[in-house]
Amino acid sequence: MSNSTHATRSMLGRRRRIASVAAIATCLTAGALIATAPLGDAAAAERKSEAASLQKDLDALVGAGVPGAILLVRDGDRSVRLTAGLGDVTHKTAMRPDDHFKIASLTKTYTATVVLQLVAEGKLRLSDSVERRLPGVVPNGHNITIRQLLNHTSGLADFEADPRYLEPYLSGDLGYYWSPRELVEMAVSHEPLFVPGKTEHASYSSTNYVVAGLIVEKVTGSSIGAELKRRIFEPLRLRETTYPTRPGLPSPFAHGYMVLGNPPAIDVTGLSHSMSPASGAIVSTAVDVADFYRGLLSGRLLRADLLTAMKTTISEGDKVDIPGQRYGLGLELFPTSCGDALGHNGVVPGYQTFIFSTENGQRQALLMMNHDSATAPRAAGEAFFEIIDKAFCSRA
Repeated sequence: MSNSTHATRSMLGRRRRIASVAAIATCLTAGALIATAPLGDAAAAERKSEAASLQKDLDALVGAGVPGAILLVRDGDRSVRLTAGLGDVTHKTAMRPDDHFKIASLTKTYTATVVLQLVAEGKLRLSDSVERRLPGVVPNGHNITIRQLLNHTSGLADFEADPRYLEPYLSGDLGYYWSPRELVEMAVSHEPLFVPGKTEHASYSSTNYVVAGLIVEKVTGSSIGAELKRRIFEPLRLRETTYPTRPGLPSPFAHGYMVLGNPPAIDVTGLSHSMSPASGAIVSTAVDVADFYRGLLSGRLLRADLLTAMKTTISEGDKVDIPGQRYGLGLELFPTSCGDALGHNGVVPGYQTFIFSTENGQRQALLMMNHDSATAPRAAGEAFFEIIDKAFCSRA
C-alpha cells in the first residue's frame, strides 16, 4: 500500500478527528450578507457590526486553506447568512447561502427522531433488544437495546475502521454502493469494543445508526428515506432536504473537497451516499437544517418525555471534537463560551458541518465548510470551532 493510500484510509476511517495534513491554495471571494432584521437603532447597529466581524472571520477561514464556507446565525425570527470562498473551485463559482451540501452525521438526529416517534406510537420501546427487532443480524443482539444504539453504548465496532470499507473508493469507484446490511456485517465481523450498556465506555460508532435504520425499516415496512420524508421533511416543510439513494446533489450545491495524499485537494462530491446511510446520508441546506433543529427542540416532532430523553446525555469518551462534549439520543451537547448548546456534528469526506442551538431552538448557529476536516490545514480546523462558538454567542 502506498503512503498516500495509507494516509487516505486513516483519514476516512476517522472522520470526526481534526488533523493537519496539508494546505491547499484557494481563491477568496466576497461574502454574502443577508439580514432579515431592520436596522436603525443601537442594537441593530451592534448586530450589524458583529455580522461584519463574523464575515471577516469566515473570510479568514477560507484564507486558512478551505475552498468555501456558509455560516447561518438565527435568533428568533431574525437571521444572518454569510458565505465566503468558492462552492466550485473548477468553475470559480462563489459559495451561495442556499447551496445544498452533505450534512453527514447530523443525519443521526433525524434517524433518532424517527425511532422515538415509533416509540411514541407503541411500535418500539427503547428497552427493546436488537435481536427482538432485527433477529439474527447482530451477534449478542439480545443484550443490546435500542437506547444503547442511540447513545453509542452498544459496544458495536464502527464499520468505518474496516479496511474493506474504503477499497472501492480508493480504487477510483466513487459511486460504489454498500447496502446497510453489508456495512453491519462488516462491523460485526470485529469483536465488540466493550460490554453493551457500559456508559463509561461509550464509543461513537456509525454502525449503531445503520442498525437503527434497519430497525425502522423492519418495523414500518418502508424505507428509512420514506419514513424521514413522511415524518420529518414534509411536516416541517423541509423542501430542500433529501435522503438520496443515488450519487449527486440537488442544484445549487457546494462541491466537497479533500486532499488525497498530496495537495491540491480534489473534488469528492460524487462519493456514494451509501457510505453512511441512516448514519449520515441526508443532503440539505443551512436554513432547512436550522428549521429541523428548531422544530425538534421546540417540541413539534416529539412528545415532551421523549424529547427530554433525547437531551439526556452521557460522556462521549475520548471521541470528541470539543472538550466536555456529551452525547444523548441522537443529540450532542457542546460547551460554548456562553453556555451549553444542543446540536450535532457532521463530518464526511468533502464536508464538515456543526449546528449549535439553545434548548428551545430559538438561538442557533450553523457552520459548514466544503473541505474534509481531517485533511484541512490545522489553522482551518481551529478557526472553524472559534467561529461557530463566536457566532452562537454573538448578537448578530
